Amino acid sequence: MNIEAYLKRINYNGPLTPTPETLRDLQVAHLLTVPFENLSIHSGEPIVLDEDALFTKIVEKKRGGFCYECNGLFAGLLRALGFEVAMLSAGVARPQGGFGPNFDHMTLMVTLADRWLADVGFGDSFLEPLLLDKRGEQVQGTHSFRMLDDDDHLILMRDSEPQYRFALQPYGFADYEEMCRFHQTSPESHFTKNLICSRVTSEGRITLSGMKLITTSGPERQEQTLNDQKEYDRILRDQFGIVMATN
Repeated sequence: MNIEAYLKRINYNGPLTPTPETLRDLQVAHLLTVPFENLSIHSGEPIVLDEDALFTKIVEKKRGGFCYECNGLFAGLLRALGFEVAMLSAGVARPQGGFGPNFDHMTLMVTLADRWLADVGFGDSFLEPLLLDKRGEQVQGTHSFRMLDDDDHLILMRDSEPQYRFALQPYGFADYEEMCRFHQTSPESHFTKNLICSRVTSEGRITLSGMKLITTSGPERQEQTLNDQKEYDRILRDQFGIVMATN
């Protein structure tokens, strides 16, 4: 792990001591610079769950990724800095109710004096790490988050809506490979149905969803339908720093 190159990628110049403050600042820096995106799935690029491969993609090639990639590499950075990190399996909340299967999502538990939930790979969720063992509201901006006990699992709530359900058992990259392959290839996966590229901004969030550009700033939301691939590529480059290789 080339820590210096990773920190440069996320524009981070702060302290590196393993503290809650450092964890918070690293997560925020990551979310502001590394997009949540599934462009590889739609361009025929295989997603390899290996720290070196993820470093090449996200740091050296200045790309983003989906949960297994962003959180998997972020876990590697945190470990290299001396944090105790566990990769956790989560099931994402379904619109019709219930949750997805195990390994549907990767999230992270970071253990310091307290245990923290860290996540740089879920899209629109908490900006700063959350206390895992706190059951009251944890307010960030205009949203509040809570942990609900559910037998041997926890449910992450954003306002009144569940986001995902997870347990605290640690896993490794190999455990996520089957679901990672499903999300890359199955017509039932929402990742194969639509292109997405999204990142946090200082005002809110900017997202490319298909040929639609969505910008949020506080409660304000603007949508713009793009004209063609040229305009799409320009926004991808200017707003996300991504230039996709052409065959």
